[in-house]
Amino acid sequence: MAAGPDRAAATGRRRFLTAGAAVVGAAASAQLWLPGTARAAEPPLPGGLFSLGVASGDPLPDGVVLWTRLAPAPLTGGGMPDRVVPVEWEISPDERFATGVRRGVAQARPEYGHSVHVDVRGLRPGRAYWYRFRAGGQLSRVGRTRTAPQPLASGGSLRLALASCQNWQHGYFTPYADMYAQDPDVVVFVGDYIYESAPSASGPRTHEGSGEPYGLTQYRNRYAQYRTDPDLQRMHAHAPWVVTFDDHEVDNDFAGEIPQDPAKQSHDAFAARLTAAYQAYYEHMPVRATAIPDGPHIRMYRRFQFGRLARLNVLDTRQYRSDQATSQTGAQDPALTMLGAEQKRWLLDSLHGSNTRWNLVASQIMMAETDLLAGAGKRWYYDAWDGYQAERNALLGEFQKVRNPVVLSGDRHLTMISDLREDFADPSSAVVGAEFVGTSVSSNGDQDQAAFHAQWDPLKADNPHWKLIDAHRGYHLFDVRRDAVDAQVRVVDTVLKPQATARTLARLRVTDGTPGVRRA
Repeated sequence: MAAGPDRAAATGRRRFLTAGAAVVGAAASAQLWLPGTARAAEPPLPGGLFSLGVASGDPLPDGVVLWTRLAPAPLTGGGMPDRVVPVEWEISPDERFATGVRRGVAQARPEYGHSVHVDVRGLRPGRAYWYRFRAGGQLSRVGRTRTAPQPLASGGSLRLALASCQNWQHGYFTPYADMYAQDPDVVVFVGDYIYESAPSASGPRTHEGSGEPYGLTQYRNRYAQYRTDPDLQRMHAHAPWVVTFDDHEVDNDFAGEIPQDPAKQSHDAFAARLTAAYQAYYEHMPVRATAIPDGPHIRMYRRFQFGRLARLNVLDTRQYRSDQATSQTGAQDPALTMLGAEQKRWLLDSLHGSNTRWNLVASQIMMAETDLLAGAGKRWYYDAWDGYQAERNALLGEFQKVRNPVVLSGDRHLTMISDLREDFADPSSAVVGAEFVGTSVSSNGDQDQAAFHAQWDPLKADNPHWKLIDAHRGYHLFDVRRDAVDAQVRVVDTVLKPQATARTLARLRVTDGTPGVRRA
């Protein structure tokens, strides 16, 4: 793809047509603005309306979601007047907006933080588009996006970037500068877009506010702060994103409606916190109206298809899970669920009904075993799939009936690439898939590599399914083709400064028809 320009085109008198577009800003339908329509005089809007940039997401063969949020004072509630503001949008297959332009007007509503979600339909499959917004006489930067291939398209390729875990206080989001240069077709973000921790002066950057966010305005301010990162903004404007959340978008290690510290947060208080966190999440993500929260609930599991090459199943491993186990016996309890009955049925139906060559599963937390005890015996992280072993093992058994399952995960702040085995208690059991646990964008900062290997290398003998472990910051880049998935572990030399040098730490491959992963 050619890089999209970060510039505004000349303005002119426009007629805005919304045929083929559903606009949610946040929950309002698209409206036509026809020349000559009278509008009541309104006070002028503040400058800097598009301080948070633009984004696109959830690509379909005929459509994509376009996003922005009007926020002239992003860290103090947004700074917008308490009224509905019309926001003009346009999208074109021409980066100069000279031909094939489709236009419309969305309503940025105060009850949704003046965010705008335009669900544009009627686009052509498998091609790049450029888009921008206008409000109050101000023009946003130009964004570029791409639709998915037509459903029956065979062949081709898909370049996918996997990212997660970007803690503002631990460093700058320098990996996104390299990701921009690598030009992926889609970015899959699997959780911890923000961190809910209180401000700390010990890192290179400090969280806004005076403590953890609990209310809607506090969560809005935290998201807005993260959205001001220039590398993150630029990457959002360069390619469509498919997102899901993990725990830090709300509260560390929460499970369903159970907080990490139930003795300190009552059920009603935590439900109110969930309600605020989910609404702020929706307001800042390029997702469809199906994700508009219903109080302390939000629907995020969904699937995307890229021709007959790949299907991407996006999981929600937070809302429907049982509370975490506290012992090995508890972790093996068959009554515990990570996915919940409905989502588990949806996932199995999607996997078994797929007609694609590659079946990708975006899981916020690690699926392969991590045995933390060197030598005899086992010790696990109970928040990961190791804490829900009966359901995990049953799912891995189903993987044997699925073509080329590959799991894309986050959470660990480490690169951990593994074979997925039918039974991790039996190292000789069948390999049924591959998992790439992507490292963090910035969380944990610049780790001491010698200390990391001194801690983790002695555990390799107890985890023979591991193919690569590493503690650099960065992301994973995948080139998906019919014959193989080629993966690069892209890392940066530092996140403690605004600029960094990137490199490929390792190359790995998953071959069509051969479960598991190997070093390339």
